[in-house]
Amino acid sequence: MQAPVDPILHVKQIMMTFGGLTALMDVGFNVPRGIIKAVIGPNGAGKTTLFNVITGYHRPTEGSVHFEGRQIQHLKTHRIARLGMSRTFQTVELFGNMTVLENVMVGRHHHLPGSLLSCGLKLPHVRRAEQHAREHAMAILEFIRLADKAFEPAHSLGLGEQKVLEIGRALATDPKMVCLDEPAGGLNETESGQLSELICAVKDRGITVLLVEHDMKVVMNISDEILVLNYGQKIAEGTPRQIQHHPKVVEAYLGGDADVA
Repeated sequence: MQAPVDPILHVKQIMMTFGGLTALMDVGFNVPRGIIKAVIGPNGAGKTTLFNVITGYHRPTEGSVHFEGRQIQHLKTHRIARLGMSRTFQTVELFGNMTVLENVMVGRHHHLPGSLLSCGLKLPHVRRAEQHAREHAMAILEFIRLADKAFEPAHSLGLGEQKVLEIGRALATDPKMVCLDEPAGGLNETESGQLSELICAVKDRGITVLLVEHDMKVVMNISDEILVLNYGQKIAEGTPRQIQHHPKVVEAYLGGDADVA
């Protein structure tokens, strides 16, 4: 049975086991359209595993994932991307020797037409598509404020700019939802603030954002809703204000280095 079309993402009773280890147990939630929803929890809570299930890198042991009303937990990652879901990763996954512009253009690859032969011959429709991809990528670089570095190698960027570039590449797929895995990881306060502004600007474009993040200042400042995991289970869900003082959340973070207050 399909989930209601209203939420863009509907996750139902997900269980994920690896051998004898249960990483996720009966996790379910919705992501309404056009919001920023954060997934938080102590280390080992199952956050990245949940992302991997949602985006097709793991097939769940039990449960289902619906995106835009369509069941997707059995689909390959590239097919999920074509439906309008893109993601970034904890560690930067750029092509360091390619230019900043080329890295964004990589995100357009599934929009390019033609066979290997037509691409090799540079037929007119292929050239037009490549030019459109270049223009689209430059527009994204303008949006993420990296247009002035379009022709520099990606490895020359600082970590903060590399994180921003990864978001730009995710936007190149024309997503309806982006999944950001610890986008503020390793950034200083200034860089985190700039990244927060970018994520809010992505939301303002009508793109739904689902993010895993350890930086509680970022989470509390930009999230509309927060889901909290601990030991692979959902322990709380609500607005930042509701989560901030939720007794189970406070207990889960006691003794850790995170501050939810």
